[in-house]
Amino acid sequence: MRSTKTIHVISAHAEGEVGDVIVGGVTPPPGDTIWEQSRWIARDNTLRNFVLNEPRGGVFRHVNLLVPPKHPDADAAFIIMEPEDTPPMSGSNSICVSTVLLDSGILPMREPVTEITLEAPGGLVRVRAECRNGKAERIFVRNLPSFADRLDAKLEVEGLGTLTVDTAYGGDSFVIVDAAAMGFAFKPDETLDIARLGVRITNAANAALGFNHPENPDWKHFSFCLFAGAVERTAEGLRAGAAVAIQPGKVDRSPTGTALSARMAVLHARGQMGLEDRLTAVSVIGSTFTGRIVGTTTVGGRPAVLPEISGRAWITGTHQHMLDPEDPWPEGYRLADTWPKKG
Repeated sequence: MRSTKTIHVISAHAEGEVGDVIVGGVTPPPGDTIWEQSRWIARDNTLRNFVLNEPRGGVFRHVNLLVPPKHPDADAAFIIMEPEDTPPMSGSNSICVSTVLLDSGILPMREPVTEITLEAPGGLVRVRAECRNGKAERIFVRNLPSFADRLDAKLEVEGLGTLTVDTAYGGDSFVIVDAAAMGFAFKPDETLDIARLGVRITNAANAALGFNHPENPDWKHFSFCLFAGAVERTAEGLRAGAAVAIQPGKVDRSPTGTALSARMAVLHARGQMGLEDRLTAVSVIGSTFTGRIVGTTTVGGRPAVLPEISGRAWITGTHQHMLDPEDPWPEGYRLADTWPKKG
């Protein structure tokens, strides 16, 4: 075999959503902070294309690059590469990264509980892992401060009329719609329609409402549309369906940790969720993330919550991605039959 590059990957998924982790073969990108490094990767696109495009990747794949942390309190740092974005934070990816770090022995595991600190591009996240028999069985992530942006905003979407939406930030930016009002019941055979409609709603929200993070001027768009189910109160706590449409047109297989954080921020802003409550979000494949609000704070002067989310992840394999020097598609390719045109 011959190759001009060899990238070592441990593959994983968190409650169904793929979150591969690059553990070797890539030098850290330039930048004085993890955020600056992530912006370099987003602009350069070489690594993103190599691991996300076919023939090595696909629109279903997320890939995380492990890099040395910049913050003295962090045990490890990671940069998230999603199909169309290189975001500040991701719940499912942070759960995958934590599981890979502990289950593979990159960081030492202590049973029954291991505590580590990760540095995401958007800031530090504290992780608590319940461990048994050499496996990190459940990961608890103290997410970035999350806040409601607009409540009951009116949004005109061509072909749909005027929708009432909420917008919020949960480590990433969301426009939130009522799933039942849109005719969805979180069935697997609805996912193509959810994906296509969600992208239309996200694009309309970016054009008409706009989003600006008060402390991160680089983050000024909505990434996702959350189709939110009705909140039910059960003996175990609050419970709701969740389906997130991801650019350029797929549905998250997990319940989306940043969406859960954003939804808790909205519910707290409305007085419908307190510190004593737990909210379990259920995905289109029946997987779950559970969240709770552990405190309150402010972000750029606006009220915010400190969310904790939890879920499970499993390693699915190891890979060595290579590049033959004569490969005519060194950065891969995208075709519209599996990778819809953004926008």
